[in-house]
Amino acid sequence: MTPEDREFLRRITTYADEAIGDVDPQKVRISEQLEKLRPVLQELAMEHQMPVEEVFIRYMDLATEAAVERNNKFNDDYKDIMGDTPRPKV
Repeated sequence: MTPEDREFLRRITTYADEAIGDVDPQKVRISEQLEKLRPVLQELAMEHQMPVEEVFIRYMDLATEAAVERNNKFNDDYKDIMGDTPRPKV
């Protein structure tokens, strides 16, 4: 993940933490969650001259990539305790 990708992801997740907060995603419809993220998605779309839908897709891809990185780091940190477990390939 490039530094630009990390900044892109950070801006959306920071905004989401403030706009959505501790809302249980299981209890709030996805459309409502997306509506709360719309301002930051539109801002990034204008900055990067791309459609809002592409910004959302990029965000989802980067969030998935970051989750895999965290999982791999966790596995590496606790390899001695958990043993050598197979990792998903990105």
